[in-house]
Amino acid sequence: MKIIIAGGTGFLGENLEKYFTEKGNQVYILTRKPTRKNEIYWDAKTIGEWKNTLEQADVLINLTGKSVDCRYHEKNKQEIYSSRINSTKILQEAINQCSDQPKIWLNASSATIYVHSEKQLNTEENGTIGDDFSMNICKSWEKEFFKINDGQIRKVALRTSIVLGKSGGAFPKLKMITKLGLGGRQGRGNQMVSWIHIEDFCRAVEYIIRNENISGVINVTAPVPVSNETMMRKLRIPMKIPFGLNAPVWQLEIASVFLGTETELLLKSRNVYPEKLMKSGFQFSYFDIEKAFLNLLES
Repeated sequence: MKIIIAGGTGFLGENLEKYFTEKGNQVYILTRKPTRKNEIYWDAKTIGEWKNTLEQADVLINLTGKSVDCRYHEKNKQEIYSSRINSTKILQEAINQCSDQPKIWLNASSATIYVHSEKQLNTEENGTIGDDFSMNICKSWEKEFFKINDGQIRKVALRTSIVLGKSGGAFPKLKMITKLGLGGRQGRGNQMVSWIHIEDFCRAVEYIIRNENISGVINVTAPVPVSNETMMRKLRIPMKIPFGLNAPVWQLEIASVFLGTETELLLKSRNVYPEKLMKSGFQFSYFDIEKAFLNLLES
């Protein structure tokens, strides 16, 4: 297959590129700073030479967007919003100009679209979508993506949860704080964590591409969410760290200012279930978090 990944130089993009390249596919990356042969310049705002790469592509994956791991002041909020909306809008414009359009377009979204929920499992069908900055970003993003949905190109919005991998994302940070003896619960510890192993993330993306019956919004998350307290305990055991200091909310609020992030990323309860993937027969390699941690801790 010919696969285009827009904004593909981050943690998810690098892993998808490696996964699909190893299977013999041609992968091209749209990026602001191209350094390799398969990387093409784009600014994520205007049509350019990159548009030609979309011709005869089998798959377009858009992962473009400023990281939410920052302070939510007005400038960052605007960049988080515009980087997602503008890239989605300009890709649609480019596709409209293609004589041979990609067959499927997968656009990043987030499991953060659902409300803070400690009891209710949020599925694609029955999930409760709320109203705050993060949720509204996701809603606007998906609205822009599905604005033109004429059936000519199969569209899938990936409502992805926390992706666990060795080389990036949340796991290296969790490992570091656990090593330092700070791997206790964060806040009350009963907030649910929806997660997925990077290998299952890549496999799920491939499964969606190959399964033509899948379209619309998809929860890309392992089927067994765990509480924050359970997650931290299950990480300490294989790391042989006997204790982990708990971090109350007030401490996290202070730390988040120094670390340039927001406590929402740790304290929001994401309780999400991948109903569409499960019903369609996708098999997770890492069903429970113990197995995922054991794999990621192997040297």
